[in-house]
Amino acid sequence: MIRVWGVRISLHPFFVIIMMTSLLTGHFIELITLFAIVFIHECGHAAAAALLGCRVLSIQMLPFGGVAVIEDGGKLTAYREMVIALAGPLQNVLMVGVVLLLRQFQLGDPVFLDYIIQANLLIALFNLLPVLPLDGGKIVQAMVSLWAPYYTTLMWTYRISILCSAGVILAAISQWFSGNYGLPLNLLLIGLFLFYSNFTDYRNVPYRFIRFLMNREAVFVRHAAAGSLAQPIISFPAKPLDTILRLFKRERYHMVYVMNKQGRIMAVLPEQRVIGSYFQQNTDKL
Repeated sequence: MIRVWGVRISLHPFFVIIMMTSLLTGHFIELITLFAIVFIHECGHAAAAALLGCRVLSIQMLPFGGVAVIEDGGKLTAYREMVIALAGPLQNVLMVGVVLLLRQFQLGDPVFLDYIIQANLLIALFNLLPVLPLDGGKIVQAMVSLWAPYYTTLMWTYRISILCSAGVILAAISQWFSGNYGLPLNLLLIGLFLFYSNFTDYRNVPYRFIRFLMNREAVFVRHAAAGSLAQPIISFPAKPLDTILRLFKRERYHMVYVMNKQGRIMAVLPEQRVIGSYFQQNTDKL
């Protein structure tokens, strides 16, 4: 584990084993090239996050790719999240452009340059699949959060990604049982990795939602500075607070209108008041 400009760079133990094994199988150059491509891809995410004011905690190299760990801090809007997600595949496109220039001037081994182009395109296209935790899945999740309640967005995007991951696993197993192919181990391992990641993140949705609520002050500041209108939420006195909070949208500031059975407004509450009451209610239960 090393640090570069305050960012921790770590290698998964299994990733190190794969690299050492490649020395014995004679595929070290191919794997180290893939490592460099994935690392530059993740550096694109990290650089975009840093430029947008987010703190980059680490870049982790995993057996099937990498991940840039970013601290939200209330600054990560849906639009910024999409920019950060797109910054990774953009690095792959830029690398393809550089290699095409090298080929144009007949610099380097043509076979190796073709390998770099193919690897970059494969990594970029794979990451743009609309499945979490891939870049395409993050982009879709951010786009959906612009119009759907944030809690609903988290729940359904992870559920759909879990189903897609299970589909990849079943596709790999079905090829094996069909008898036409051997077990496609790479496809199976990718499916298992995606399934595990999505299942773990799905279980952590309540914690992510709590973090979302704790950072709502930044949303108020942005909307107050822009002078934008608050989006109303209609509620009733007996309605649980957590049910109201699950209607909050990521890029909207809300005012909660409490109405009686006759349809008359009993109170108008800013969202900070509702969030504060929710946390106080849960604190009192402890």
